Amino acid sequence: MEAPPGSVAFLITAADVRDFAASRTCVTIYGNHMDKTTLYLDPADYRKLKRIAASRKRAPAALVREAVAEYVARHGQTRVPKSVAAFTSGRHDVSERAEELLAGMGESRTRRTRRDRR
Repeated sequence: MEAPPGSVAFLITAADVRDFAASRTCVTIYGNHMDKTTLYLDPADYRKLKRIAASRKRAPAALVREAVAEYVARHGQTRVPKSVAAFTSGRHDVSERAEELLAGMGESRTRRTRRDRR
């Protein structure tokens, strides 16, 4: 059997599959979608992390990525449009009077013709 052009062919035997399954190895393939970094952890924290990872059958690095994603989601800065709070009316009751102030908004007024505008 020939491999399609641009691909790589290799043979996996049944013994390879048995050995792989017996090792309970989890393989993660990294591509260009992740940046690599180094973390320095307290030895006690790292031991705890490895215990938690083993109990969940996950890699410690996967738990660290999950924790960082949760932290960024919780503490990440959300951008507020520059127009928010850009102007001030000097009045402090605008929010309480919103319905009153917006009454009639969007309703058409009496229509004027060009002749009326002259």
